[in-house]
Amino acid sequence: MKLKTILMGAAGVMALGATTVSAQDMTIVSWGGAYQASQVNAYFTPYLAANPGINIITDESSADAVARLRAMQEAGNITWDLVDVEAADSLRLCDEGLAMPINADEQLAPAPDGTSATEDFGPMLVSECFIPQIVFSTTFGYRTDMVPEGVEPPTDACAVFDLETYPGRRALNRRPVGNMEWALLCDGVPYDEVYDMLETEEGLTRAFAMLDTIKDQTIWWSAAAETPQLLADGEIFMGSSYNGRLFSAIAEQDQPIGMAWGYQMLDIDGWIVPAGLPEDRLQRVMDFLYFATDTQRLADQAKYISYGPARASSAPLVGQHETLGIEMAPHMPTDPANMTGAFVTNYLWWADYRDEIDARFQAWLAQ
Repeated sequence: MKLKTILMGAAGVMALGATTVSAQDMTIVSWGGAYQASQVNAYFTPYLAANPGINIITDESSADAVARLRAMQEAGNITWDLVDVEAADSLRLCDEGLAMPINADEQLAPAPDGTSATEDFGPMLVSECFIPQIVFSTTFGYRTDMVPEGVEPPTDACAVFDLETYPGRRALNRRPVGNMEWALLCDGVPYDEVYDMLETEEGLTRAFAMLDTIKDQTIWWSAAAETPQLLADGEIFMGSSYNGRLFSAIAEQDQPIGMAWGYQMLDIDGWIVPAGLPEDRLQRVMDFLYFATDTQRLADQAKYISYGPARASSAPLVGQHETLGIEMAPHMPTDPANMTGAFVTNYLWWADYRDEIDARFQAWLAQ
């Protein structure tokens, strides 16, 4: 179990360390780092100020959410109240009955002009169990001071496979999502053929062959914070991470890192409510969700991290970074200047094939 944080509404302070769970505690699971900090600033702190006596316990276990929720369900002991997951995982959890269906128009706030939540979220509502928060991307950062003299800096994901032009170590996620798509895209496969090809042995072989070309020069990360740190330390030339992590390293830490936005993989992140919560806990969670996913709160999150809000009504409210004073819109993955070759991860496809290709990918890594 990772270290937990309690945010105490009555006192408005944050305390770290061992905790005792009370009737007013709400355990919210997310990803840690700059992203979870943005949730604390935009959602948790103002909610607790309006609801003294409620405690929010934060947990950074979202990467293991599917396995952990399966185990909790089997044990009959659901200890989490709200969980931040990616869209593909929300589909799996919903299909397995581990996440509760949500009626968006009855249980979530409408837009300020009265537009229903369903219309405001639009296609972001990928599952009846999923409450979208942000659009993010997995993209590439590179060391600006390691670009060879006379060579143009990399502009897209395909540079990661070009060891001749851009020598140096790489960093890629220790899971197949994104890596398989980039391997085929950068080997010349059109995006609209990528997923059909990955359903074939020929396509999988081709993707792994492309990844083989950089395997021995790649550090495989498990936590998104690893790539920005490896870049900051000069351990790699180029690596993938969430765009918000890279933004933090560039804008907040002033690291010599550039963004290669081309072929960024867009995805949606949001909440699921674990199925089977007692009524008192469920009421508390739904009250929080109504507040935390309204138009203003989703726009407020963009003050702290470069992820695009999932509501259409939130986009016009995105302004400057809370402390840096820079305009945030150009740093959003959805900014038109950053969208060359961008694709949305096929979360429906990954929901069907994730377990199978995960096993194949991990076996390949072990070779």
